[in-house]
Amino acid sequence: MVHFVVCDDNKTIREKVANIIDKVMMKNQLAYKTHLFAEYDEAFYKILKFKNSSKIYILDIETKNSSGIDVARKIREKDVDSIIIFLTSHDELGYTILKSEFFFLSFICKFDNYESKLESAIKKALNILGKKNIIRFEDQGALYTIPANDILYITRDSIERKCVINTDYAQFKINKTLTEMLNMIDGRFKKSHRACIVNMDRVRVIEHYKRRIIFDNGTSTDLVATSFKKEMGKKG
Repeated sequence: MVHFVVCDDNKTIREKVANIIDKVMMKNQLAYKTHLFAEYDEAFYKILKFKNSSKIYILDIETKNSSGIDVARKIREKDVDSIIIFLTSHDELGYTILKSEFFFLSFICKFDNYESKLESAIKKALNILGKKNIIRFEDQGALYTIPANDILYITRDSIERKCVINTDYAQFKINKTLTEMLNMIDGRFKKSHRACIVNMDRVRVIEHYKRRIIFDNGTSTDLVATSFKKEMGKKG
């Protein structure tokens, strides 16, 4: 799921940005959620703490009480992968942004055809995120797109003969074998059992004595083979 995090103290701008996001996202298959803020407050910083989710920040450089530049610095201290797009009424801050090390995607002036520029920037951001290991598959005529970071583990349903992709927000069944799934994903995924693949980046703890894997969102699986337990024991 892609989280759009928008902060602007102008309500009209916030609503326009939300409409632009909806317009762009209507044309692709990614699940998304838009979070709108008028200020860089406590609720905003809670979003910043979301782990293992794809985020696109669209930030006002200057609100009544805060600096978007300072906020971007805080974002980058915790998160180097999310996309940052700046919106501003202050062209004079452009140089400050350009010499920063925020790795931002775009710097858009609100008075210079910003709607079309923002639409282009969002499309570019999605393209960048799409290259960061997104899994696409079709099932019963529906096309699904799942960021690899959203996946906790994948199991094999022996009755339906399908793979079950378990994410933070849903389960997806796909007509593929576990071997085929391994070929679709990268090295962060390990086979913990003949019927299970786990995302090691999402593993919080492996309880060897219980043969249980607990993920960072509290979900767990007991599909842990002796060979996997020994392999992880050697690494630990």
